[in-house]
Amino acid sequence: MKPRIETLTEKKLIGKRLTMTFSENKTFDLWHSFMPRRKEIENNIGNDLYSIKVYEPSYFDNFNPNAVFEKWAAIEVSDFDKIPRKMKTFILKGGLYAVFTYKGFSSDNSVFQYIFTKWLPNSEYLLDDRPHFEILGDKYKNHDINSEEEIWIPIKEKR
Repeated sequence: MKPRIETLTEKKLIGKRLTMTFSENKTFDLWHSFMPRRKEIENNIGNDLYSIKVYEPSYFDNFNPNAVFEKWAAIEVSDFDKIPRKMKTFILKGGLYAVFTYKGFSSDNSVFQYIFTKWLPNSEYLLDDRPHFEILGDKYKNHDINSEEEIWIPIKEKR
């Protein structure tokens, strides 16, 4: 699996967030609370959904499945003029990303094991301290072997 390398421009997003750990994954709760209300976001750009993970800078130094991170369910917007109640704004800063197209069950974490233990250490890049995210577009189908999504990993060149 070879990624494309892409420079992302800054994006404005509106959505909901929860703190969680990999051992106490609350992803279902997050999306279950967001999806019924996403139509309340009036100024969205497209239909792509963003699943964003914000980690502390040292999060991957010694991976611990009980370490806390913040996860977002969001959609891109043109501006922050109208924010539905109990939703928050998020600015996804631009930068260099390795973009992997993944096909299969979203619950299969082997793709992330490959990215962090095989691809990244053997690439010309290092992990950068910016949010990680997946774009769930038209080809995404929850709990379906034929589902497709893009996995965006923040990177910087090795020096």
